[in-house]
Amino acid sequence: MAKIRITKQFTFETAHALYGYDGKCRNIHGHSYKLDVTVIGEPITDMDNVKCGMVIDFGDLKYIVKSQVVDKMDHAIILNKETPHIELAQTLKSSDHDVILVDYQPTSENMVIDFAKSIQSKLDPKIKLHSLKLRETGTAFAEWFASDNA
Repeated sequence: MAKIRITKQFTFETAHALYGYDGKCRNIHGHSYKLDVTVIGEPITDMDNVKCGMVIDFGDLKYIVKSQVVDKMDHAIILNKETPHIELAQTLKSSDHDVILVDYQPTSENMVIDFAKSIQSKLDPKIKLHSLKLRETGTAFAEWFASDNA
């Protein structure tokens, strides 16, 4: 059976700051991210399966990506846990703001690596994560490909 790639796009708003960076992005600022998630697999051939003909139901892919990435990141602030903004992060958290502290620099490159791990862990073993494309702006993006990480 032929391998088919399925892609779904997601959007979310997230703020971040780059600890130790030598430009404006060291300050807390936000982006309207767009995330393309592409999986690869064979369409289901069992006529008794309600998902017959699909690699994965777009709704199922949406559930996985929303629960693992979008719902966590949307309108949150993501900061390196070593940031000098830690006092601000703690104040915001205590005021019921969504603050995500990570053990990496929250660049698009590192975020897409983190997303790949989270998404792949929730996919059916018959379906493989093929690629992610995270657009930070209309002209700048980071891409992750499974083939580059095999």
